[in-house]
Amino acid sequence: MLTTQYLDEADQLADTIGVMDRGKLIAQGTSDELKQSVGGSSLHLTVQPAERMHEVREVIERVLGSQTSLSPEQGEIRTSLRDISRVPDVLIILREHGIRVMEMSVKQPTLDEVFMALTSLRTSGQSEGETNHEQH
Repeated sequence: MLTTQYLDEADQLADTIGVMDRGKLIAQGTSDELKQSVGGSSLHLTVQPAERMHEVREVIERVLGSQTSLSPEQGEIRTSLRDISRVPDVLIILREHGIRVMEMSVKQPTLDEVFMALTSLRTSGQSEGETNHEQH
């Protein structure tokens, strides 16, 4: 058994991970299971010219149907991916509009993001066992 607040360490060393919040076990599983429990992968794009990022965000939101966020310090646009097979459609449209993709990556959530998502659910007033997609 390993106890740590360094979630990268847990990701690398543990077969099964338990997430505790305020002394209670709130989630347990493999690293991949926990990451999938809070959402899928995310798309990260850096484009040129940077002045056209608003156009890129519009294309992504229209084609992928998900909201984007901008990381100005990294010049990066991010969005969650529901359907990774639609990413080539975005790239084709950007190329047709003369926008160069300088970097692109698809990333799984980190365990830090998993922890924040799981604990923010609990602090937002949801009861144990209730998730944001259940309706009562």
